[in-house]
Amino acid sequence: MKTRSHTTLTWMFMLMLLTCISKAGADTSFANFDARAQKGERLTVVFFGASLTWGANATDPSTTSYRAVMADRLQDKYPKSSFKFYDAAIGGPGSQLGVFRLDRDVLRRKPDLVFVDFTANDDITSNNADHSASYEAIIRRLVAEAKVPVVQVLFPFKWNASAADTKGMPRHAINLAIGKAYGTPVGDAVTLVQQRIKEGKVKADELWDTDPVHPGDEGYKLFAEAAWNGFEEGVAQKMVPAAPEKMLNADTYTHASRVRISSLYEKGKLPGGWSIGKPSLGAAFHDAVMSRWLDDVVVAKNYVNVKGADGKETSTPVTPARIKAKFNGSVLMLFGEETLDSGTYRVYIDGVAVTRMVKGKTTDIFDASARNFGGSRHHTQEIAIGLDATKEHTVEIEPVFVEGQHQELRIESICVAGGKATVTPAD
Repeated sequence: MKTRSHTTLTWMFMLMLLTCISKAGADTSFANFDARAQKGERLTVVFFGASLTWGANATDPSTTSYRAVMADRLQDKYPKSSFKFYDAAIGGPGSQLGVFRLDRDVLRRKPDLVFVDFTANDDITSNNADHSASYEAIIRRLVAEAKVPVVQVLFPFKWNASAADTKGMPRHAINLAIGKAYGTPVGDAVTLVQQRIKEGKVKADELWDTDPVHPGDEGYKLFAEAAWNGFEEGVAQKMVPAAPEKMLNADTYTHASRVRISSLYEKGKLPGGWSIGKPSLGAAFHDAVMSRWLDDVVVAKNYVNVKGADGKETSTPVTPARIKAKFNGSVLMLFGEETLDSGTYRVYIDGVAVTRMVKGKTTDIFDASARNFGGSRHHTQEIAIGLDATKEHTVEIEPVFVEGQHQELRIESICVAGGKATVTPAD
């Protein structure tokens, strides 16, 4: 007969064993990933980035994009293993939005390996401090918090690949420095493609045969070759990425929150003219299908359809109220959806309309229309940076619609970084 103390010790041992098992994959070591894959464990790989990760202009992104080629290579190298591959790429935005997508689109997949792209979309010719900080924050959270091995992939546009070298590309050097500091291998397609062009083995016009931003299948093969080189380096050198004690760049984006606007209001009590809706199921292109990236949207319209006594519907004009919230942070962004019917809006911080320069003119209008793209897509808008993070601020979103046209505004979340990085309901 088991004594109570024996039973207690047995449960303690089982708990310790389960804890060890649950942490078996929580290791940034490439040797550990390699060993688990060789044994045939079920592993999850996430490709995080923008349109170059998705595979825009590939004949079939599911089979000829860089991530698809990488998936084939991993499966070939580890035939015993069963992989789950996730595409976490939205064309257009860079690492600033990436910070606010990290939890939902990457970490919730419980990845065992992550490939991170954003160098081109953060502007490889720029040394923008916010982009440097947001990119590093992503790498830091993956390594220090998620404890997952990371391969940084540096991809070029056509004009970058056609250059003689990487001089004049500060972002390339910045991201290499982050890789060195964190001990993450780098798949450098910028220098690889430049070298192949110099050697006369490839021509830029043939790699980028549709537009100068997105390569075709042959270009993606080279991107995958660079990414594979980075992964193989991590395995061969048994690299164990780790976060340095201090950030190389500002720590602004290590404190970040993405708060759905619908969560700030009791159900059914949104301001007048607003309602909770579903993200669109169609889009201008696959990586912009917002049902993949948004959980809901709050929708403002400048009309309501009213059914009369005769059963016929008539459209009645309405003026939506402002969405209001309080927040703390130094960076403020909005994330939502643009449609062909989307209009414009203003944003007020502490009661003052936010202005910016557009085509050489100062304006307080933000455009959420997708008309230039021919279909729905993401709406990613930086509203303000450099705010005083020692204070609590108010934000108000005011739809600005054209009279006589049926228009709408669709926003999912308020995103803040820096300071306490909080968003709370307005009084």
